[in-house]
Amino acid sequence: MIKSMTGFARYEKTDEKIEIVTEIRSYNSKNLDVNIRIPHDYLSLEEKIKRLVGDRISRGRIEIRIEIKNNVNNVREFEIDEGKARAYHDALMRLKNILKIDSEIPLDIISGAEGVIKPSSVVKDIESEWPLIKDSLENAMCRLDEMRKKEGEFIAGDFILRFGCIEEALCRIENESRNILLYYMERLKERISLLAGDTVELDACRVAQEAAFLADRCDISEEIVRAKSHIIQFNMIMNSGEPAGRKLNFLLQELNREFNTMGSKTEKALVSHTIVDIKSEIEKIREQVQNIE
Repeated sequence: MIKSMTGFARYEKTDEKIEIVTEIRSYNSKNLDVNIRIPHDYLSLEEKIKRLVGDRISRGRIEIRIEIKNNVNNVREFEIDEGKARAYHDALMRLKNILKIDSEIPLDIISGAEGVIKPSSVVKDIESEWPLIKDSLENAMCRLDEMRKKEGEFIAGDFILRFGCIEEALCRIENESRNILLYYMERLKERISLLAGDTVELDACRVAQEAAFLADRCDISEEIVRAKSHIIQFNMIMNSGEPAGRKLNFLLQELNREFNTMGSKTEKALVSHTIVDIKSEIEKIREQVQNIE
């Protein structure tokens, strides 16, 4: 079954140490484009996440946002840059002397200076947290896949209805194209009678030869056979369960080419009008195919 390229999923995972919220949005794209937003401390996991996505999705723009909150209540230590503190204090003392100010220098002015007091760097054990992050991501991707499948089912239903109309129209074209030799023989006789009246005696063999030539030149039986084959292949690929968007788009181009050729060959108004209707249906299907993975 075909899948849509658009979808949304959210999954939350919590245990005693960590809370993870994963959101995935997917959009149409010719190729696979994965965009990841994750806390800075976890940027080293980006390649793993991209590989995980690439194993499940063949194309589309995938936007992933992962929020991670650590529930462990660790008391963080702070570092003091004594050199900066002394230099900042000396600078303030010189400023006091220049401005001839007698007041004390408040501690908060020195401690608030940039880089004087800063949190001690904490080394995260990212590898131990990866299984939880991976599990959250995989569950979100399963939900995304379900949504894309459901959307794909609606699209497939639309394809079935439209191809039903195309097959019926193709049958009408095939019926209209039968006995084409007799059709051209009658047309030739009518034209000759219209131009020459009764002054020219018709040569039945000559009329048959000319009619056969016209019938051969305007024969669309091969195009009809190929069009039927393309429709069968389209249905097979649509039900294969594999990523089908590119293949289906190619088949629609070939199908449209067959009907263009039919339209250029035929001289029957009914066939020409039917082909116009068919091409309109093909264009609607083509627009939908752009949304298939």
